[in-house]
Amino acid sequence: MSFRTKRRHMIDFLFPVALFFVFALSALTLILLAARIYRSTTENSSRNYTSRTGLSYISEKIHQSDEGGRIYPGEFEGCEALIIEQTYREKIYRTYIYAFDGSLRELFVRDGTYAKASDGNSLLEIHDFSIEQITDDLLKFDCTDSMDRRASALIAIRSVAQ
Repeated sequence: MSFRTKRRHMIDFLFPVALFFVFALSALTLILLAARIYRSTTENSSRNYTSRTGLSYISEKIHQSDEGGRIYPGEFEGCEALIIEQTYREKIYRTYIYAFDGSLRELFVRDGTYAKASDGNSLLEIHDFSIEQITDDLLKFDCTDSMDRRASALIAIRSVAQ
């Protein structure tokens, strides 16, 4: 009986090692690309958060409280403000949304109650906020965040005072 021994070639060792390195390099490249895409997405999201969130909040407040002529731009303590009037138990209350001391603020008070601009609850940090009444039923809001990124929104008031 003759026993044959198998001859081993160098390629038998190099091919699996090379294949492993190609796989490892591909996996590493994929992970690095995914990390860069994730970082870019989160940076864009956080950049747009402040100004767009403020405008979304204002839009929701307007749509929640949209009753004949009770939403209008005005002034509160020298600050440009959105004023929303509501009646509870036959008493009038006002919600003021305005920018003061580097933040968008909201203040809910009974009509005739003295309040200062600093009394409002801070919603988020912003640099600038403005309101423009385009028509009787259309308001334009501009909001600039602390990094000077600007966002605008046109919001329709569906029920206007007759």
